[in-house]
Amino acid sequence: MIEARGLVKRFHSPRTVVAVDHVSFRCLPGQIFGLLGPNGAGKTTTLRILSTLMAPDEGSAVLNGYDVRREPERVRASIGYLSTSTGLYGRLSAREMILYFARLQGVKEPGRRVDELVEEMGLAAFADTRCDRLSTGMKQKVSIARVLVHDPPILILDEPTAGLDVLVARSFMELMERARAAGRCVLFSTHIMSEAERLCDRIAVIHRGRILANASLEELRLATGQHYMESIFVHLVEQAEKQA
Repeated sequence: MIEARGLVKRFHSPRTVVAVDHVSFRCLPGQIFGLLGPNGAGKTTTLRILSTLMAPDEGSAVLNGYDVRREPERVRASIGYLSTSTGLYGRLSAREMILYFARLQGVKEPGRRVDELVEEMGLAAFADTRCDRLSTGMKQKVSIARVLVHDPPILILDEPTAGLDVLVARSFMELMERARAAGRCVLFSTHIMSEAERLCDRIAVIHRGRILANASLEELRLATGQHYMESIFVHLVEQAEKQA
């Protein structure tokens, strides 16, 4: 489970900007939780805090029973984190890249685990190709395999389908659905509203660092009188701007 508790993060260059403003939510096992918002809304900063890459100025969070402030190493062992800037070692093959992280994570029988992921991710034809020669979609698949290699109970994914073509994006969404069916807790950020409509059990809309709504899609439809997620999002943001 992920539980964010009043997270606050400020940046002070040159003026103070509150990037995350008392953000709280819960994501349960077997659930896909979507964090929606435009660029600069606070999505990435929130995920970096949850992944222990950044310390909050206020508040805290618990992931898989471990506090991000007091037990960051245990949190890291419990999560698979995919950032928008996740890189690959260009001179390693796809297989070598996944194997390296399997060993780094202390995976038992790392070779067998790599073989499983190569098959699951549809990488067999490219497994021995150097990463710097892979297409954008194949690179993303290798990055995702790296995230999954230690079979973490929690997945934190920052705009995972950004820049992917329709087929690769669809394949990735199917992977998230399988992760949910396996009982994983899946938190992902996106500004692609159709992804949230298809995948999410709960959706939080974030704007200017604040959570404007946190509910199921049906609850959001009832609350706003809008049907499509894009219309719901625009409605919530416009209401927030009027009240600012």
